[in-house]
Amino acid sequence: MSPEYPEPLSIEQDHPARQLDAETLRRIIDHVVTAEGASLAHLSLVLTDHDTVGRLNRSYLDHDYDTDVLSFSLHEGPAPAASSDDEVEGEVYVDLDTAAERHDEFDTSFEREAYRYVVHGLLHLIGYDDAQPSGQSTMREKEDRYLDAVLSTPSS
Repeated sequence: MSPEYPEPLSIEQDHPARQLDAETLRRIIDHVVTAEGASLAHLSLVLTDHDTVGRLNRSYLDHDYDTDVLSFSLHEGPAPAASSDDEVEGEVYVDLDTAAERHDEFDTSFEREAYRYVVHGLLHLIGYDDAQPSGQSTMREKEDRYLDAVLSTPSS
């Protein structure tokens, strides 16, 4: 049984110089969760920097390398399978420094690159895995589709 949370989504802007639009983040997260047939028990989204993401990567995953996003499921028991009806319950840490450094490499804006990391982390919590090329391709296609759907539609 999941603990009770005051809100299903918390967004922490924890970067000293960079932020993303909270309303756009909410729209993206809602769209992904709905499109995947999931529900949101609780998602804690932390927008942060290299140091924080690197420290978490080393401490909790024993990975001594940089990464753009980390996802931690708070589900008890086995991870959900992709496209299951399970509730999303977890934490996503986005490295805004990486988005700022790499967005030109992908011919996109800082914001879109950072939003991609949010979608990517959320897809991991839903149950997608990108350890193999086929999973990478699936996740990339979903990231593009979800970002295009939300970012090309004006907010209400």
